[in-house]
Amino acid sequence: MATSIKKTTTKSTNTATEKNKVKKTDSKDQEKNEMTTKTKSTAPAKEVAMITEAQLLKMSDKDYMNQQQLNFFKDRLQKLRDDILKNADATTENLRENILVPDPADRATIEEEHALELRTRDRERKLLKKVEQGLARIESGEYGWCEETGEAIGISRLLARPTANLSLEAQERRELRQKLFGD
Repeated sequence: MATSIKKTTTKSTNTATEKNKVKKTDSKDQEKNEMTTKTKSTAPAKEVAMITEAQLLKMSDKDYMNQQQLNFFKDRLQKLRDDILKNADATTENLRENILVPDPADRATIEEEHALELRTRDRERKLLKKVEQGLARIESGEYGWCEETGEAIGISRLLARPTANLSLEAQERRELRQKLFGD
């Protein structure tokens, strides 16, 4: 009986020693994390407060395409790009699923849904190209200005269609030419 008590005491001592080692290791890891956090926080922060649509619409015409507005539209275009890419990934996963359906009508329905989804993704692929062009125009300083006339496109038009590269009047003229001449 004395030997069993002795073994229990040694086991509890060993367990306590292991816990102390773990605590020492945890405290060293915590110190490293704090040091890493401190070094990260010492870097200069260049975060610009994002404005809202209401604030954007209230801005005067002389503030047109200032840095805040450019940041707003850049953020909007990046989110749109991310959504398009996420949808493309989801479509890829959906199409990889092989659903074996013995009924020809059900199989036709599934194939039609796949075709519709592929057409939608094709349109989004074209939109993605325009989004990338819009981001490039922001970087070059040309965003918000009509490519044909050089006039301001307008905040309300850009809110409705952030990929717009023509003013409303120039777009109407282009559509009329296409209707008349079939370009």
